[in-house]
Amino acid sequence: MACFIVPTAEAIVTTFVKKNADKKGNEKIKANPFIKKMNWLNNMLWGGSALLAFEHIWHGEVTPWFPFLTKAANPVDAAEMLHEMATSGVAMAVLVTAVWTGMVLVTNSIENRETAKTAVSGGKK
Repeated sequence: MACFIVPTAEAIVTTFVKKNADKKGNEKIKANPFIKKMNWLNNMLWGGSALLAFEHIWHGEVTPWFPFLTKAANPVDAAEMLHEMATSGVAMAVLVTAVWTGMVLVTNSIENRETAKTAVSGGKK
């Protein structure tokens, strides 16, 4: 129905945050591993949202005419749609963000380990 709207909204927010952080020029902000790798999150959210939107268009749940979402025309169906957004949409957005957080933590750990190895060996690999 409309579960893709929640990850899309998160993608809009994270894209704005990333662009804003890049504009600031603050090295402390740019050194943050989560800000540095926020493009990963943006790509995951935008890609997943696009696939979900395509799937909903394919099944006729999204139309090119108003009200765009077929369930938004009837108040009973709209309540069901909002419930799906609150459960499935939020769950998907949280899961994608949790996976991204794990990816950032693992890669940051690997990068720190490599930096430590390089420092111990005197810059030789």
